[in-house]
Amino acid sequence: METKPEVLILLSGGLDSSACVSFYIDFGRPPRGLFIDYGQLAVANERRSAQAVAAHYSIPLTCLTWRGWLPKGVALIQARNMFLISAALMERPDPVTVVALGIHAGTNYPDSSESFLDRMQLVCDTYEQGRIKLAAPFLNWSKADIHAYCLRKNVPVHLTYSCERGGEHPCGECPSCRDRQMLHVST
Repeated sequence: METKPEVLILLSGGLDSSACVSFYIDFGRPPRGLFIDYGQLAVANERRSAQAVAAHYSIPLTCLTWRGWLPKGVALIQARNMFLISAALMERPDPVTVVALGIHAGTNYPDSSESFLDRMQLVCDTYEQGRIKLAAPFLNWSKADIHAYCLRKNVPVHLTYSCERGGEHPCGECPSCRDRQMLHVST
């Protein structure tokens, strides 16, 4: 009998969300991935990486597309994580009881904090009456902690993509590239 996924991971194809997949597999909670094309510059590379990571772990991956009228840039995209969580709630399969994000400490983004997660949980509870829990297992970890976890757990870092500009090669200048350069991690 096939195990139904319990955890829906917002899988961007980057280091943090890929580590989330490994985390929940190790934790014994069957995951599935959700990739959302919201008009980000790096969508093609991120989608390819999300698909490669999902294939590596043999988990199902759903890809959604949404278009607004404003172009999306580099660094902070207002309300991005709120939007991604809302989309996950709208599209989650019934067996899913957890929606997980790879957000972590060390950013100054308002939607990568414990208070943001707590507030979004209240919104989820409004709709789901406590049936769905939001999770961010790396919320208090630094990027270096996540990288160390990836190395320890053999997360396929080489399959991930983290440049926000979306070029064939990492730009070396955006916040995600600078994070990875500090770790000396190839994209």
